[in-house]
Amino acid sequence: MELSDLSAFLAVARSGGFREASRQSGLSPSGLSEAVRRLEAKLGVRLLHRSTRSVAPTEAGARLLERLGPALGEVEAALDVVNGFRERPAGTLRLNVPASAARLVLPQIVPAFLKAYPEIKLDITVEESFVDVLAAGCDAGIRYEERLEQDMIAVPIGPRTQRLATAASPDYLAGHGQPTHPRDLLAHRCLRGRFPSGTMPAYEFQRDGEAVTVDPDGPMIVRLGGGLDLAIDAAVQGCGVIQTFEDWVRPHLDSGALVPVLEDWWVSFSGPFLYYPGRRYLPAPLRAFVDFVKNAQDGTNGQKKSAA
Repeated sequence: MELSDLSAFLAVARSGGFREASRQSGLSPSGLSEAVRRLEAKLGVRLLHRSTRSVAPTEAGARLLERLGPALGEVEAALDVVNGFRERPAGTLRLNVPASAARLVLPQIVPAFLKAYPEIKLDITVEESFVDVLAAGCDAGIRYEERLEQDMIAVPIGPRTQRLATAASPDYLAGHGQPTHPRDLLAHRCLRGRFPSGTMPAYEFQRDGEAVTVDPDGPMIVRLGGGLDLAIDAAVQGCGVIQTFEDWVRPHLDSGALVPVLEDWWVSFSGPFLYYPGRRYLPAPLRAFVDFVKNAQDGTNGQKKSAA
């Protein structure tokens, strides 16, 4: 039984399709399909239900998947122990991160990391959905504290305090007036965001122990993450009020294209975390990245040390 065929089945079953498994693994869909067919022929049992829209494990496939995941994880961990003896760690590190981390956190870390570890390849998936990083085929993820999975190790990454900024263009405020209380926004045109789940977060404010949330109306709703730049551009052009990460709109605030709205009500919150499974042996690329992030937080980049 070829280990590569078992790995191909695991990738397809976890991702729910050959194309997605191909994207995550770097193997071609046809190669994955042939590997699964070869495995089914050797076992003499169908492992996957295939349709034009989806792929799902059969009962036999589900049983194999249940036992195979941990077993292959142990094999990978055993092989990675040998990788640890290399002069430089090598391999692929798969991360699942929200757009805010891809835009505001990773640019300060990734270029230096890739220069320090030229034999490591980063495979980064950017999405706002709350996913099981292991089931998604990733080694680690970046999320905020309220969305961290249980039984995971969390390492601070990026700024430790962030703020939600509310802003609008000078032209918009000249025409609609400057709000003096969060509830005034109910009479304003506000640019909103929506998570992939369909949830549309309210505007949040806090001052002197008083917390206020408002659910204003407006001319535009964008998908949080990929659509946020479009909403910010609309705010700059005078289409309405926007609330998002301060760092995301800071260049526009500094240039004067946007001006603060209700700044004494802006909410502060804890920065993001890199999180990963609490297993004894980390893959060498992940171990190197964890150490690099810890050193970056300590201001000691360039000094390599072992992850706990």
